Amino acid sequence: MNIAYFLLPKNRVAYLYDDYTFRQGLEKMRYHGYTAIPVISRSGKYVGTISEGDFLWQILSNDAESRQIRSMKDLEQLHIRDLLRGNNYPPVRITVSMEELLSNAMNQNFIPVVDDLGNFTGIVTRKDIIRYFAEQKDESVSPLLQKIV
Repeated sequence: MNIAYFLLPKNRVAYLYDDYTFRQGLEKMRYHGYTAIPVISRSGKYVGTISEGDFLWQILSNDAESRQIRSMKDLEQLHIRDLLRGNNYPPVRITVSMEELLSNAMNQNFIPVVDDLGNFTGIVTRKDIIRYFAEQKDESVSPLLQKIV
């Protein structure tokens, strides 16, 4: 099955640019109510995914070192690219199999999808993947039940 059917395209996905400030990123996540959000460059390349935890760890690491409370104004010096801590949401290409998507979905809320050049094209949500496999299960059980009845 082609995952393009499940793809939520870039124009319908909230994302952050890597040059956004700490405050801009946090405000956009709060507005949309997300716990994780894709990060792209201004040229459209997928850079990674940032989570609420990445923001929290940044605040805690700075406070622990300086032992002073920082204002949101101070945090505007930081950019989203400074907060990314490795890519725990690896992207996939549109040609990925549903089984690989399921494997990734076990650890991620969504799977970022990129084209052959690494440009962000959208996401596939865990909900859509689970729905697909649930429907497959229903279809495979129904003919068997019909034979029994």
